[in-house]
Amino acid sequence: MKPTHIGRIYDQITHLWESDKFNRNNGIEQHKRAISFVKNRGKALDVGCGCTGRFIDLLLNEGFDVEAVDVSAEMVKLAQKRHPEITFHLKDICEWDILQSYDFITAWDSIWHIPLEEQEKVLTKLISSLNVDGILIFSCGGTDKEGEHNDSFMGPEIYYSSLGINGFLKIFIKLGSICRHLEYDQYPELHTFFIVQKT
Repeated sequence: MKPTHIGRIYDQITHLWESDKFNRNNGIEQHKRAISFVKNRGKALDVGCGCTGRFIDLLLNEGFDVEAVDVSAEMVKLAQKRHPEITFHLKDICEWDILQSYDFITAWDSIWHIPLEEQEKVLTKLISSLNVDGILIFSCGGTDKEGEHNDSFMGPEIYYSSLGINGFLKIFIKLGSICRHLEYDQYPELHTFFIVQKT
């Protein structure tokens, strides 16, 4: 399933994030932990930003100059209403040429939707787009081995993939970056997040 198709699916389910039932604190503490490793508060990028703007709010409050990207036109449209001052890119992260360098990049609950064979390329792109000492936080499926599957938890069937914990760690080591934090933050669910620093 291509990211553009995922984007069209997300166009149909924006109500899940606009609902009063959505927990806007989801991921906030994890991001605060990641920000604690940051040495320079310059530019930040929110990958798969969605429509809530909660990470954008946090990053702005922490002194970052924020940009955001998402493959869902409806998500970007709603996000722009909340933050008209922010530059949003309606792009597929697999194909998008990132022209800026950032001190902080977040990809929360987003890149697990890209094809398994694109995972390493995208993570390499994100880490390469960091300034020295820059921080990447991203969530993933914390599986032992790489794999992919479809899930209809949110209604429509959506694709997920993961390189597995050791697969992700191998990429970070190969790129000369350091894993500062790894946590199964919803255990026993396999929802996992990494905080990685470019050296």
